[in-house]
Amino acid sequence: MNTVSMDSLRGGFAIRLGTAHDIDAVCAIDLEAGALFVEAGLDLSVPAEQEIARNDRGRWLHSLSCGKSLLAVGLDGETTVGFAALATLDDEPYLDQLSVLTRFMRRGIGSALLEAAEGTVRRSGGRTLWLTTYAHLSWNRPFYERKGFERMPEEAWGPQMRAELDYQRCWLPCPVNRIAMRKPLRA
Repeated sequence: MNTVSMDSLRGGFAIRLGTAHDIDAVCAIDLEAGALFVEAGLDLSVPAEQEIARNDRGRWLHSLSCGKSLLAVGLDGETTVGFAALATLDDEPYLDQLSVLTRFMRRGIGSALLEAAEGTVRRSGGRTLWLTTYAHLSWNRPFYERKGFERMPEEAWGPQMRAELDYQRCWLPCPVNRIAMRKPLRA
């Protein structure tokens, strides 16, 4: 994937494909973006030796190594401010994570990363994009609904989606508020 200029964004950012060399920046963004959840009363801090903390780094490294992570970077090419990590669950594209550093939020970076991820899925022949998120937080479910995602009932989940949500509900706070959403993608 070529770097795509996003001149319409304040500050001038670009989206590029991530590589395994970006793992520390991606982990730092993921950790820092978690501050919003803490402000909302959700404690996402887990010791580094806990399974979910070890698995997140592994997930992001796998996504980066497989060419399935997109990074939002400053036009200097060095400042990484957000990322979108794609995966596959039940043979369908899955947005594993979308995070932007809090000081760069509200500039369209998350939307641009989501659009780029959708474009990647379309180019690979995908017709839908799944994700999991919190239903009760004002910046999660409503953001994705504005982007065309719909909450999916449990009957629509495949076994891997069910396992993913079971895993998240085991480790994350407010487990009953974790939901699956899906967006049909136009060709």
